[in-house]
Parts: sequence; structure tokens; C-alpha cells
Amino acid sequence: MISAFASRADGALARAARRRAMRARRATAPTTALTTALALASLASRAVASSARFGRERLVMQTTLGDVTLALYDHDDAARATAAHVLEAFELGLYDTNHFFRVDAGFVAQIADCAGGRRAAMSERQRELATRTVRGEFDASVKHTRGKLSMARWSDPDSATSSFSVMLGTAPHLDGEYAVFGEMVEGEETLRKIEAVETTKSGIFVMPKERIEILSTYVLREGANSGEEGERASTTTTGSASDAEELRECRVRADSLAKELHEIRERRLPGN
Repeated sequence: MISAFASRADGALARAARRRAMRARRATAPTTALTTALALASLASRAVASSARFGRERLVMQTTLGDVTLALYDHDDAARATAAHVLEAFELGLYDTNHFFRVDAGFVAQIADCAGGRRAAMSERQRELATRTVRGEFDASVKHTRGKLSMARWSDPDSATSSFSVMLGTAPHLDGEYAVFGEMVEGEETLRKIEAVETTKSGIFVMPKERIEILSTYVLREGANSGEEGERASTTTTGSASDAEELRECRVRADSLAKELHEIRERRLPGN
């Protein structure tokens, strides 16, 4: 009798335990679903924030080894002054006929300072911008990884002008020391070609044996005028350049190219 009573008691306890477990699962199910939904929303939010981090502009460099497209971080980002400075330089054609003077595989592909690196003569406005300095904007949370754009400078933190690097690898020792102001968004094949060129070492610099020239540049803006991505933007800043200044810049470029062509002919066709 006692045994039967104990058996029935054990069964009742087991059923009660199962009911409590079921109630607990029902209570936690909404919480689990809510947690999952919040996690998914967080991931979506981060994805949107990441895509919205870039400004509307895309800077295209047509080099002797192929095209590279750069995107600048949004103007609300930490390096907004640096990004605005480089954008103005591209709008003015300052990087045309400049070159990558340094190619250190796994580290950086660095563009020369425009004041001394480009072949074409500069207009007065271009010369002013090429020597203008931009204040240092250093954020250690923005990492130097492959494809990032890092502004070069001298020992003075506010000495950056126009030289910058496209990162070829990870360089944590540069984090917080140099301004990261954008990323390469197209042109990985071109970047690999640049990285593969034959180099020679000169002091601390690893330099390409062949000139990797930036033949021309232009700026694209998303949604410009027609509302479609890829609309070619004007290469001059509105309201600050007159038609006469634009014509003068064109003449300077044409004269420079004519002089270069004449020199080539003299070297290759003596007496002609």
C-alpha cells in the first residue's frame, strides 16, 4: 500500500515538474524571439550605417596599370577636413600626371606630393592647393587595412598636403598616427598589378622601377542631376572659378603637353 501510494506521489510530482517546464518554455519563447529580432535589427542597422558611411563622390584614377575608384568617408566622419581637401584636389585635376612613387608590397602604394610628382605644369590655383596643408585628424579606432586611404605627412601632425597611400596590407602601427579618410571601392585587380611591379630600395622607401602614372582623374557623384549613379561631376568648384580661369588652366595643360611632345620628337627623331 505504501509502495503504491509512493508511486502515485512520484507520478504526480513528475507531471507537476513537466507542467512547470512547459510554462517556463512558453514564458521564455517570446523573450528568445525578441532577442533574435533585436540581434537581426542590430546587424541590419550596422550594414546600413556601413553603406552610408561614404559620401556621394567617387574619385576615379586612370593609371598606366588600370583604373582605381576611391570613396571618401562621409563629411560627418572624423577625417572630414582631409576628405574635403582631397576631393577639392581631384575636382581641380591636381593628381593628373602624378604617379605612385612608392610601392611596398603588403604595406603601401603611395602617391607622390603633387607639387613635385606631377609632370604637367600647374595653374595658380593648383599650385596654391598643392602646397596648402591640412590639419591632422587621427582616430585610432579607424584601422589601417588593405584598401584604406591614409594621408601622408611629415613629423608635424598638421603638415599633410596632397600625398596619400592606398594600403596594401594591415599596418596597426599607423593607427592613430595618420588620417584614414576613405577606401578603395573598385580596382583590386589594378592594385594587385601595382603591388607586383619590380621595385628597388632607396633609403627607407621601396620604389617601383617603372613610372606608374596617374594619366587622368575625374569625379563621379551618386544621384547628380538625373538622379542616377555614375553621373560625371564637374571638375571645377562652382562659384569659385571663372570661365577665364578654366580656359587658362586648359591652355597651361595643352602647352605642357605640346612641349613634352616636342622634346620626345627631338630625342627620337634628331634633325626633325
